[in-house]
Amino acid sequence: MVQLGLVGLGKMGFNMRERLRRAGHEVIGYDRNQEVSDSESLADLVSRLAAPRIVWIMVPAGAPTQATVEELNDLLAEGDLIIEGGNSRFTDDQKHAALLEKNGIGYLDCGVSGGVWGLENGYGLMVGGDQAFVERAMPIFDSLRPEGPREEGFAHAGKVGAGHFAKMVHNGIEYGLMQAYAEGFELLDASTVVEDAPAVIKAWQRGTVVRSWLLDLLVRALDSDPELDDLRGYVEDSGEGRWTVEEAINHAVPAPVISAALFARFASRQEDSPAMRAVAALRNQFGGHAVQQVK
Repeated sequence: MVQLGLVGLGKMGFNMRERLRRAGHEVIGYDRNQEVSDSESLADLVSRLAAPRIVWIMVPAGAPTQATVEELNDLLAEGDLIIEGGNSRFTDDQKHAALLEKNGIGYLDCGVSGGVWGLENGYGLMVGGDQAFVERAMPIFDSLRPEGPREEGFAHAGKVGAGHFAKMVHNGIEYGLMQAYAEGFELLDASTVVEDAPAVIKAWQRGTVVRSWLLDLLVRALDSDPELDDLRGYVEDSGEGRWTVEEAINHAVPAPVISAALFARFASRQEDSPAMRAVAALRNQFGGHAVQQVK
């Protein structure tokens, strides 16, 4: 049994606390929403943990994570350990680790995949940092990961930053897979010979090379809304897709699928595309092709 402080009890953090408690660990959580929090403040949380302490952070990337790390840096002591499990950029991890090292506080970055299903199915974990810290936190990782061989749900990816770099690439791949399924659905739905697109996609769940958990989730969505016409085709990106494309450029690695999937999300937010207006104008100018005027 391990005692753990968990900061951030949102959609994932809340379920992670429950999964760890089911495994017999003592988890003391803190969240600004006091209705779900076990402690009144970060200071209160730290005071209730026995040294050497382990604190896992699950708050939004960027400024919220930075502020949390800085506050914990003032509250924790030499020998304590922070695990940062949000979707931070890997370069931020190196800054956090350097700050904490001055006070003798250890740091691990952990990419976490599993979403709202992780409570029952477990979470895929990708960790960066020193091996000694990883071994210390392994009872926590083993309780969070899916059942089965450790290497199928957990990876010590490398040095500080490696966990979030791995999660960044994971999410970039996710962008591409989702876009391919979405385009396939649209083509099936547009066909004049296919009469039941949801049935076709459901049939792909067994025995085909495109079966996957993402496909299962698409089937689940189509079961409740066969035409998906209850939804607006507006898709945000949480940052990892952009960072994946940027790193592909930095390393001269061709990533056309992930790049196209990211740009498709940008297109989803445009009610009227200036670029496509320019294309329409050019086709009209050189070929006399018809254009649609704004009414």
